[in-house]
Amino acid sequence: MRLTCSVTPYDLILCPRGLRFAGRLFPCTIGRGGISARKQEGDGATPTGAHRIVGMIFRPDRIARPTDWAVPIRPGDLWSDDPQAENYNHMVRAPYAHSHEKLRRADPLYDLVILTDWNWPYAVPGRGSAIFIHRWRRPGYPTEGCIGLDPQHLAWIAPRITYQTRLIVR
Repeated sequence: MRLTCSVTPYDLILCPRGLRFAGRLFPCTIGRGGISARKQEGDGATPTGAHRIVGMIFRPDRIARPTDWAVPIRPGDLWSDDPQAENYNHMVRAPYAHSHEKLRRADPLYDLVILTDWNWPYAVPGRGSAIFIHRWRRPGYPTEGCIGLDPQHLAWIAPRITYQTRLIVR
């Protein structure tokens, strides 16, 4: 599949050697399912496309606010990943009866998360929930479909992106 969009200086571009942004190349990890033009819930794939950046969340008890528009992750913040739920692929609050992922994790994986518009705001059931840009577990270790970065690189990128920034996956 060939992605037909013009690239701007604001864009994060996934290429074979890493994530290109602001004239730099950052090593990264992608989903265990590789890159897919047919993303589905649970396949572990990173979807192709030009995905807008729609938000940023962070753990205020662990890191400083990376940019003035970043939103703190509070206790009880969750992300719905249940295709049958009304709030599928949206941030929700505990208690929440459907399948979800905790955003306030014991590990540092989601201390800083850049949110994309993958299957959002009008989620198609089963098309796959959130594609985040977050820290990696370790170099070369795949994600569940998100983009993983070294935490220092993520911290460098976060204050430099804007709402004009897109994640481009070809």
